[in-house]
Amino acid sequence: AACAQVTCQMVAEAMGIETERIEVTVTGEMDLAGTLGISEDVPVGFESIRTSFDIVAPEATDEQLENLRDKTEEYCVVFQTLANPAELRTEWA
Repeated sequence: AACAQVTCQMVAEAMGIETERIEVTVTGEMDLAGTLGISEDVPVGFESIRTSFDIVAPEATDEQLENLRDKTEEYCVVFQTLANPAELRTEWA
């Protein structure tokens, strides 16, 4: 949530949108039966992730807020990594 909040704040400032508050909440759904090894049919990890923004920007237009949303998603490193997974490697020493 911190990455999305900071990204949204930086984008808002760059766009000249004055905000009084930007709060971000991230929630997810997962079935622990996969993580705990109880069921091989259940995947390990999150099945869905939701990010909710509560933004107070009294002077912003609907169009500005829509652009803010789009740019926040475009530039948020965590959002982009989840949407477009990076190559993952592990090394054991």
